[in-house]
Amino acid sequence: MLDSGSLFDAARACLDAATPQAKVELTFACAQAYARGELTTSLDAPAPDPIRMPGRPARPALVHPRELPKRGFGTAEGRAAFVHAIAHIEFNAIDLGWDAVYRFRGLPAQFYADWVSVANDEARHFSLLRARLQELGYDYGDFDAHNGLWEMAEKTAHDGLARMALVPRVLEARGLDVTPGMIVKLRSLGDGATVAILETILREEVAHVAAGSRWYRWYCERAGIDPAPRFRELLGEYARAVLYGPFNFEARSAAGFDDEELRMLEAFVER
Repeated sequence: MLDSGSLFDAARACLDAATPQAKVELTFACAQAYARGELTTSLDAPAPDPIRMPGRPARPALVHPRELPKRGFGTAEGRAAFVHAIAHIEFNAIDLGWDAVYRFRGLPAQFYADWVSVANDEARHFSLLRARLQELGYDYGDFDAHNGLWEMAEKTAHDGLARMALVPRVLEARGLDVTPGMIVKLRSLGDGATVAILETILREEVAHVAAGSRWYRWYCERAGIDPAPRFRELLGEYARAVLYGPFNFEARSAAGFDDEELRMLEAFVER
């Protein structure tokens, strides 16, 4: 799969990998090959294929978010369901990183370096969570999940600017808002193993959202667009059903949100 030396072909292979083990192992291999200079981009590469569902295992079943049962952390099953939900987000995030590499062509080398690095991090996060899930007596696929992250990727496949605004800075940034509270709750329950994983993810996700902020502004500058009004428009067009407060202002500021954008987020959810 890596014989062509094309980063785009490697990204597509990672997207197509259908089992968790295959997707993780291929992601690590491709990221390492890219770091060694063995995978490159080309200005004359063919256009990407139309977006479609990436390779997925038969389980978990994908259902509407309203169909997912509410479970507390107080039971072993509830704790495992929570870890599974975060693992599913990270599994999707592997594909989102690779799709950014595969989908958007003719961009600066640092764009591809950033999103290869993100995909590699997400694969590591998923691996940590899957191992924790197995320690709890379960595995990835044992609980139902939803497809919201990938649905937003489909909606923004035509526009890199919208993708950078909405996937890293809205959907993935939600983790910056909710993870600190989860850490507090799990620590109070004595679950230090899960806390340690979430602390790693929270720390590294700030950099992932920051990459989205950086490339969103790059796209805006290239197009001569004022970033703040366009972000507000995109929120109204795409994010009414998925943007919730309260927001972790400190983490979002570290991830590239300016004061105007933070005020905008608050005003948007208060409507």
